[in-house]
Amino acid sequence: MILSKYPRVIQNEIFYNMKYSELLLLSFVSNNMKKLIKSSQMKRFKAMGSIEYDTDRTDQPLVRIHRTDFKEKIIIIIMKILEYETRNDYFQLNVSGMKIDFRLCTEDRDSYRDEKSYPVAVYPKSEKQCVIESIHNYFLDFFGDSVEYVWKMDDDRYKFYIPFIPQLQNLSLCVNLLLGDDFADMENLENFLSSSPVMKSIFMDANTSNREPFNPESKLYQAQSIDIATHEPTFPAFLIHFQGRQAIIDCSICHTSELVQFVNRWKSGEALRMLEYLRISVDMYEIPKTRLLRRIGAKTIDATKQPPVHQMPLIYDWCCLGPNTFPIKSYSYVVRESDNRVASVQIHGLTFSFGVWDKTEEEFLRMMD
Repeated sequence: MILSKYPRVIQNEIFYNMKYSELLLLSFVSNNMKKLIKSSQMKRFKAMGSIEYDTDRTDQPLVRIHRTDFKEKIIIIIMKILEYETRNDYFQLNVSGMKIDFRLCTEDRDSYRDEKSYPVAVYPKSEKQCVIESIHNYFLDFFGDSVEYVWKMDDDRYKFYIPFIPQLQNLSLCVNLLLGDDFADMENLENFLSSSPVMKSIFMDANTSNREPFNPESKLYQAQSIDIATHEPTFPAFLIHFQGRQAIIDCSICHTSELVQFVNRWKSGEALRMLEYLRISVDMYEIPKTRLLRRIGAKTIDATKQPPVHQMPLIYDWCCLGPNTFPIKSYSYVVRESDNRVASVQIHGLTFSFGVWDKTEEEFLRMMD
């Protein structure tokens, strides 16, 4: 079948019914074919959401497309990148000017709605960076730079290892850290954090009682978002130094005085200037709503009006909860002194939620007129 001989409308219909991995493989045939696919599938590619290199505790990424259809997240594998294996079923393709060996993988991964088959690129150990960089540059040209590209690494060892992080254009870094009771390799972990670019997101499960704390200057606190479970029965120290935009924290106990201190620091403009969303969930003891609202000097929206709902896109969805933060609909709010900006405060049982609006108090109240 020679696609170029078909009318454009037929070509578009054929491409539309092809899987992402099939389109990708077909695009390697020639530059003209790549251009044809790109021009016909531009709208489809822009709706993809993100392309994620998931290393899954290895340095050999599984490349997935993440997209949301009707509020449901769909994850699709489009490629694997592995160190060279001795096989006889390779074929060679030109990728961004570099010849790379490929084979086809036909794993059954219906649980992820993955495509039935996808290409596997292989590299000699000495050419790892070059191969991954060539593939990434091809993605940038083929799918476009409006798609978000994420390098995700996991580590659940008691001794931290320094992972391979390629230097690539338009790439965000997300890190999953599981630090057990016996974790004792803070030096290597801090060295990794200090040498890495500022991270998009960090997910961390940590028992801090048996290890030294993070350096107050650690890049951990500069991540755009953090999602942390800490088993130590104290207020998480992360919020003291956090400089990012979104924080989701699970802890054992959170005392009223500690929440008051957090809100007062935000109100004064002393810290947390970039914060947009915070959710703290505790394991025991309900948060005393009336007492806390009184102590933070919360203001109240007129009971005859409907309060606005604070909700925003999650910077990174670690737990497949959906594309957005949990909605905050509350009659209580506080105001930051330095710029008159408003934050909605919601207290419900074991959960404290804090959503910052990009509005002054006057603008915020006009939303309900």
